[in-house]
Amino acid sequence: MNGRYGQARVVAAVLILGGLTLAGAWSLEPALAGSKVEPPSRNSPDEPIAASPSLARAAEFLDAVALDWTRTRQCGTCHTNYAYLMARPALREFEGTAMAEIRQFFEGRVAHWDDANPSSRPRWDTEVVATASALAINDAATTGTLHPTTRAALDRMWTLQRPDGSWDWLKCDWPPYEYDDYYGALFAALGVGAAPDGYARTEAARQGLERLRGFFRTNEPPNLHHATFQLWASQRLEGVMTRSQKERTVERLIALQRPDGGWSLPSLGQWDRRDGTPNDASAPSDGYATGLVVFVLRQTGLSAQDDPIRRGVTWLRTNQRASGRWFTRSLNNDKAHYIANAGTGFAVLALKSCDPAGAAREKAPPE
Repeated sequence: MNGRYGQARVVAAVLILGGLTLAGAWSLEPALAGSKVEPPSRNSPDEPIAASPSLARAAEFLDAVALDWTRTRQCGTCHTNYAYLMARPALREFEGTAMAEIRQFFEGRVAHWDDANPSSRPRWDTEVVATASALAINDAATTGTLHPTTRAALDRMWTLQRPDGSWDWLKCDWPPYEYDDYYGALFAALGVGAAPDGYARTEAARQGLERLRGFFRTNEPPNLHHATFQLWASQRLEGVMTRSQKERTVERLIALQRPDGGWSLPSLGQWDRRDGTPNDASAPSDGYATGLVVFVLRQTGLSAQDDPIRRGVTWLRTNQRASGRWFTRSLNNDKAHYIANAGTGFAVLALKSCDPAGAAREKAPPE
């Protein structure tokens, strides 16, 4: 724990353990809320390409969009602030106070889930699973130690697990995340596999993991998007995928790479848009699919010099937008394209997995 992030987390933990009730629907304590944040412009396919790639700009975008969502919506979501907890630590060279503030929000939620006030309780089982896993991945990428609040959330997650090993995931017909129970099982596997201090080997996790592995043994991933997440989880958690499943998933992903070096989210599954029309599997390459695939392939051991990775990195470096984000068209409608927020996180993870020191050589952008 170091810098302003570490100091703020200590303060937040003291406040939470001291029983502070945050005002309203878990609004942030003013002393820790930081300065005002200017919300980023809406995700748009018309935003110009950046003159040159910049991870510093990506950090600024991720901070702004995650803070705006957390302060305005007062909830967690897979496409923005949960994704932020997983991706932002990769850009630790670019300091800021946003991470501490967002950590405080989620730690506050966990600490008060059992309060008498109904508004403090988990909104859905999904909130428990997603919060526990995102905090665990964040712990692994920052302090390397499992935070007590994270452990409490993970332990609670098992109490909600169904006999078949899955969870009652939020299903709003919003692919690729709020869509099916399979993704919830994947997100749980990612969190437990990443959790520091050997959490996956603890007695608290043992029986739940047996059920979770059984779920994956008896249920094939419904699409390549989910298989890619399963491939990611399998790098940290045994029994999530067989060797042949891993090899086949890698082959399928490489076969889908576009001539321009990128990947397209609609090519990873079959989903209809809200108006009933199918997504175009031949749609242009996008930041979400390219970042996700490059990052996960790197986790499997592919070298940064292997042709699919090199070409994917080239696409990412030449398709960042002026704001710092990478655009991805929503699978659902053209109102907000929130998936571009998560896509920017995966683009960052992909680039840093191939060039860990790259951000250290980059100057911060002018104020």
